[in-house]
Amino acid sequence: MDQRIINLYDEYTHKPLSRNEFLNRLAKITGSTAAAIAILPLIEVNTAHAATVSDENLITEKITYPGEGGDTMAAYIARPKGKKPKAAVMVIHENRGLNAHIEDVARRVANAGFIGFAPDALAPFGGAPTDADKAREMFTKLDPKKNLSNFLKGFEYLKQQKYCNKKFACVGFCWGGALTNQMAVNFPELKAAAPFYGRQPEAADVPKIKAALMLHYAATDERINAGIAAYEEALKQNKIEYQTFIYEGTQHAFHNDTAPTRYNADAAKLAWSRTMEFFKGKLG
Repeated sequence: MDQRIINLYDEYTHKPLSRNEFLNRLAKITGSTAAAIAILPLIEVNTAHAATVSDENLITEKITYPGEGGDTMAAYIARPKGKKPKAAVMVIHENRGLNAHIEDVARRVANAGFIGFAPDALAPFGGAPTDADKAREMFTKLDPKKNLSNFLKGFEYLKQQKYCNKKFACVGFCWGGALTNQMAVNFPELKAAAPFYGRQPEAADVPKIKAALMLHYAATDERINAGIAAYEEALKQNKIEYQTFIYEGTQHAFHNDTAPTRYNADAAKLAWSRTMEFFKGKLG
């Protein structure tokens, strides 16, 4: 697919670009409004495309926990059956909120032997809507400090659960990748963090990181990749353990199997297997 289309869709999903403006600019690239409308199903995220992981050997549930300032947070949990306490991996969604795809990712975490814990940033507003445009609009209303606290309180909830052994890691994607980096900065008990194509923290905050990091990036993701060099330099200066993987020929969101033109099955499988092995080494 024309890289200009993918770049435009990335701009639409990450910047305050209206749907009308997006469609008008898409029509200019494709040559007509009809062609633009026809191509939409090929580029827009559709959770119906998600590869669903079986949960027959898992315990799954939806829970709530106290957030910041009276907020009620919601989360999806998937964990292996059995009485032995397990380490927990927080799974942080993209800028669409907690949806079927992220719940599926949480089950993948559980099938790897961990507790998959996936909070919904939009819970204080009633939860993630199915309309992606509405969800992105709701994200602009989030208070960053309050949101950060709401996710940190998720770890406090897990500490109170008998099925959790109080060892923690975090994985997140896009918006959630950026927040995963912030978890590493702000939660010193975190053992490991694996942000996928996530915006990097400020260099001044890097010395606070205690977790080991595995950083996954898409080769064509210029917007996010612009921050790699400064992040790596700060990590080196502060002697923080990290690995960086850049997947050739991939787009931003290459791990998301509901994003048809950007999903890359080979890269997604490799990045995920690396991440699970990394977590097993740090949480074992």
